[in-house]
This record gives sequence, C-alpha cells and structure tokens, in this order.
Amino acid sequence: MPTLQESEIAALLTPYLPPNTPSTLYTQLSTYLDLLLKWNARTNLTAIRDPHEIVRRHFGESLFAAQHLSPGTTLLDFGSGAGFPGLPIQLYHPNLTVTLAESQNKKATFLREVIRTLGLKTEVWAARVETMPPTRRFSTVTLRAVDDMAVALPAASSRIAPGGQLVILTTASAATVAASANSQTIPIPNSQSGILSLQTFHVEHQ
Repeated sequence: MPTLQESEIAALLTPYLPPNTPSTLYTQLSTYLDLLLKWNARTNLTAIRDPHEIVRRHFGESLFAAQHLSPGTTLLDFGSGAGFPGLPIQLYHPNLTVTLAESQNKKATFLREVIRTLGLKTEVWAARVETMPPTRRFSTVTLRAVDDMAVALPAASSRIAPGGQLVILTTASAATVAASANSQTIPIPNSQSGILSLQTFHVEHQ
C-alpha cells in the first residue's frame, strides 16, 4: 500500500492547519497513516482507502475540530472507530487527557497499537460509553460519523461536565438533529456539506 511523505501530508493539510504548525505533528501523522493503511488492508477500519483522502477527510477534519475546542482538560471521543477525531486532537493538544471510546474489539486493538507506537497517554475505553461509571464527565465530547445521531446525542450529552462542550463533525443536513439554541456551526474547509457543530452546556446541565 503506497504511503505519503511528510511533506505531502503537510501540503494536504494546509487548508486545515495554521502555517506555524510544528513539523513533529506531520511526523506523528505519517506514522499513524502507515499503521492505518497496514491494518486497513486486513481489517475494515475505514471505508476510505486512498491515503490522500484519509489525510484530507480523517486527519484534516479532525485537526480542524482541534482548533475549535473550548478550554478544558479532558475529552471523550464517542465511538472513535479508527481514532477520529480523538487521536489527531490528542496529537494537536498533547496535554489534553483524551479517552477513545470504541466497543469493537479490532478497532480498540488498533487504537492501542497507535497509542503505543506514538508513545501517547491516551486511554482506550473498549466498551460502550453507557457502561462508564456515571460520575465520569468530560470537558469536551466529540462525535463523528455516528450511525444514529438521535440516539447518540443524549448518551454523549450525559457525559459532558457542567460548562463543557459538545463537538460534532457532521453534514449540514444531519446537523439539524443536533441543533440547539446554543449551537454554532462552522463549514469544514474543502467540503461541500461537512460542518463542525459546537455546543456549550451551561453550568445547570445535568
């Protein structure tokens, strides 16, 4: 499976990242991409197979979301899959405590392999989010490409700490399900319908 040079990854990510992005990020993303391509050849982690599209769609959109997080210390990636957006967010914000929730064993095993290879402190919750202790709340919860937004939203919202933020990578049509009075939508670069939906949960949120 052909992979990409760090310079090619950097060029593809230009629309999504600020110009002063450290080169170490592209080194880490290159390792992540190599692992993803290798694993995806034998187990279905993502339907996108082309390395250029993986960088644009998965890495780029995740890193775009990383720049719009409210201040906080913890993040839950709800239904992380192959690690998007949680792992690129972890690479962009190395001091953030990130938990990747992924109930499918093969995907959870892949996530652990990426974390081990890159030397990250990221946690993998290899079960459904609903099985977490009720007391576990997060500054930020991310959602991307969930099967049923109407079902996922209440479960994700219940994990947000007071004053926390819900970050959803979705399409304009699907965003109507997630819309609320305190939501903000931002178009994703180089995408016809992709948007970033941001919602802040005020202190009275339970």
